[in-house]
Amino acid sequence: MSLRTGPAASRASLPSRMAGRLARLTWVDAVVAAAVLVLLYLTLRVGQGTTVSFSTSQSAKVDTDPTQLPYDAARSLLRMFVALAASVVFTFSYAYAAAKSRRLERILIPALDILQSVPVLGFLTIAVTGFLALFPGSMLGLECAAIFAIFTSQAWNMTFGFYQSLTTLPRELDELSRSFGFTKWMRFWKVEVPAGMIDLVWNGMMSFAGGWFFLVASEAITVGNQEYTLPGVGSYAGAAIADGDLGRVGWAIFTMAVMVIGVNFLFWRPLTAWAEKFKNEQSEASEIQHSYVLDFLRRSHWPHLIGRALHPVGQWLARAGRVFGTDDRPLVISPTSRRTGDIAFALVAGGLVLWGLVDLAGYLHDRTGLGVFGEPLLLGLATLARVVVLVAVATLIWVPIGVKIGFSPRLTRIAQPVVQVLASFPANFLFPLATWFFLKTGLSIDVGGILLMALGAQWYILFNTIAGAMAIPTDLKEVMDDLGVRGWQRWKRLIIPGIFPSYITGGITASGGAWNASIVAEVVVFGGTTLTATGLGAYIYEATAAGDYPHLIAGVAVMSLYVVSLNRLVWRRLYRLAERRYTL
Repeated sequence: MSLRTGPAASRASLPSRMAGRLARLTWVDAVVAAAVLVLLYLTLRVGQGTTVSFSTSQSAKVDTDPTQLPYDAARSLLRMFVALAASVVFTFSYAYAAAKSRRLERILIPALDILQSVPVLGFLTIAVTGFLALFPGSMLGLECAAIFAIFTSQAWNMTFGFYQSLTTLPRELDELSRSFGFTKWMRFWKVEVPAGMIDLVWNGMMSFAGGWFFLVASEAITVGNQEYTLPGVGSYAGAAIADGDLGRVGWAIFTMAVMVIGVNFLFWRPLTAWAEKFKNEQSEASEIQHSYVLDFLRRSHWPHLIGRALHPVGQWLARAGRVFGTDDRPLVISPTSRRTGDIAFALVAGGLVLWGLVDLAGYLHDRTGLGVFGEPLLLGLATLARVVVLVAVATLIWVPIGVKIGFSPRLTRIAQPVVQVLASFPANFLFPLATWFFLKTGLSIDVGGILLMALGAQWYILFNTIAGAMAIPTDLKEVMDDLGVRGWQRWKRLIIPGIFPSYITGGITASGGAWNASIVAEVVVFGGTTLTATGLGAYIYEATAAGDYPHLIAGVAVMSLYVVSLNRLVWRRLYRLAERRYTL
């Protein structure tokens, strides 16, 4: 008798080991596998409708039969998750480039301010024209335009949040990466992504809610007096609101609530519970978040089997990542080379920006004259006042509530689905109630518009405050308890320093979201009644509906100017303060 040893024996035993693992699969594994297969099947079935042909005469028709809502809900969910996946990829690449390159940071962060300030309708105007030209006669062009619009309502908040995590990385984690000589690839996935995971998940949840908010705008598009619609809950609700059919508006609200609660239970709750393991602390919290779905998945063998199967791929990527360098060998550049590179970069970037501004000025001068900027500049002051009031009031209300929720896992389990539903409801769905309320009470839309803008903006402050409070280490809270620090001293010594970086991220995105929300909040339409506020949002809304591109460009440019100026003068300075003084 002989015994086989070495690689040959190992290869021979591989099938038997795999067979042994498969034999240990339980009914939990069968349920998980069946659920994944059903999800893939439904995705393929629903996705078939994205590639059918269409004509402009048929594109504006919306079937408001309530029996159509399940299919519409599936189409909307597919768009939302495709946009979320694109937002995550954009967040990782854009935020990393901005945080790691001093030169790129000078371009990318101001550009992100501008992108955040450009309203969704501004992106839609360009996206519809571009994607319809790219996919002529195909529904795929409209789908790509709608997904791109939803992406623009999700990506900026997540990118700001992850950039803040990268620039405020705890010092001990940075030293750990350098002492072990991690490659840049390993540092990113083993240190930087885990350190920012809690903020990333909560910002992702908020961004997803922001996508719901603009669902009507992305699925029912009016550009240049041509209306385009896609099957979805947003277009269904838009058609029901335009018809003044309160019954079908109610069905749309019910469907939206079911979708939001279902996504929260099946997707966001498991993610937030899973992200708890990335909290930077030395002692375990007495209470942690739980998720029935996550607990069920953890009983399955599939994650372990898939992880073992992909392990060689991970090892290969880790070896390949060495080409980007290691943390223990920083790149050394002479001062002369650095200065030369800075000058060259500034000349190229400045030249491109100047060329774009001259070309834009020439376009506007030929069509309307540069005086077109006067009216939106004045209207922007009215919208600015609404934004300032909104952010100030939202801070006073939601920061204490967010801290309370973030400090209590039990309260988080209760509040998370409620907050998610409230944050996800598009203001358009509430226009019938808002119109009735404004007409009944005589409240001017100039004041009531603040309430409608708050529906889309205040939640950024709440979600980021919750994420910041959850990220505060339990051992620091226990020290405060042992020392008997209460009241204002607790806020001053622990809570404000702990949540400050996350709050700044929430403040920036809430401010930008408020400007964006002004477009749908300053013009309220229900049935035959239209209420219009004085403001820049109403100006852009009317220019978009009329297809007036010079006035639309002027409105978007002025809105970008206001947002970037506010970010530069206020929020960016607070960001630097957070980096210097309030890093855990």
